[in-house]
Amino acid sequence: MPTGVMPTLAALAWLAGGLALLVAEVLLPGAFLMWLGLAALGTGGAVLAGLAGFGPQVACFAVLSAGSIALGLRLRRPPERRVNTPESGLVGRTALALAFTGGEGRVRLGDSDWPAQLVAGAAPPAPLARLLVVGVQGVVLVVRPVDA
Repeated sequence: MPTGVMPTLAALAWLAGGLALLVAEVLLPGAFLMWLGLAALGTGGAVLAGLAGFGPQVACFAVLSAGSIALGLRLRRPPERRVNTPESGLVGRTALALAFTGGEGRVRLGDSDWPAQLVAGAAPPAPLARLLVVGVQGVVLVVRPVDA
């Protein structure tokens, strides 16, 4: 075969394999074959750019596969959500005081009663006083009077 034909055939094989993996990704459930397909396309591009020899091509594919899978896992991982975070929707909401003894008591938030603790220095509120939720510690709402 003429010089340059083998690398071109190898590049076409990598590119065809990559496209086949991308098509399989569309037809089959999951999100794994796409990353291997992208790695195969990258390897085909590297062969066209001058990467020669089967060993370096396999090494290039392995490195690109590992990198693309790591990227895919990073993009796929949902952000960690915990119940007691400001994003949970409790902080910033207004609650009604039910009963307080000292700095601890109960409040009504929405349709639920919650244990509550006043911020340091706040006087115990009167029943049905409006309180602002400023934090959450476990299942206890940290509250302060709305006007404070």
